[in-house]
Amino acid sequence: MRLGIALHFGWAVAVTAGDDHRVVDRRRIELIEPGLPNAPIHHEGGAHPLHTTGDPLDDEALARLVDEVRTSAARCTSSALDEIAGASPGPIRSISLRAWPGDFPRDIAVLRRVPYESRADSVMYREVLAEQARVRGWDVHLYDNDVERRATDLLGTRAEQVLHGPRAELGPPWTKDHRTALAATVLASQ
Repeated sequence: MRLGIALHFGWAVAVTAGDDHRVVDRRRIELIEPGLPNAPIHHEGGAHPLHTTGDPLDDEALARLVDEVRTSAARCTSSALDEIAGASPGPIRSISLRAWPGDFPRDIAVLRRVPYESRADSVMYREVLAEQARVRGWDVHLYDNDVERRATDLLGTRAEQVLHGPRAELGPPWTKDHRTALAATVLASQ
């Protein structure tokens, strides 16, 4: 079984597929506990006052908040991955996540500035997902924005049925996020 993830701030679409690319599970998973900001860098520490929800945080306070959110994300992600694995008809071998730069900064003062502040929270969630997957012994595959096109090329004449067929078979929801996550599992099978 392979797990594909299409991430949003604080939640994600998760699609589990078998070796034949048949969807065996799809769900929305929560990646953070209620009451915490789902985008602490962007909303609480970013360069745009429009996004803040309170008084500006200094670097130290923002670092504490990010640590709190990351700890919460680790708990929620762990629980969500355990639920997915428990529902899977076979062992999950890999997780696929959208790629992020390996040299993405970690310094809070840098992260709160453009262009990093708009991507920092998403990178944090992907890092947590990867960490939790590795704890479970799953391979971590990274995909780029052209994942659906690459999967379509790989699948050839089967692409329409594999990537769009689950909507007819399973019913809604079957969105672009679901197709992206499934396409990522197709690439991970190669």
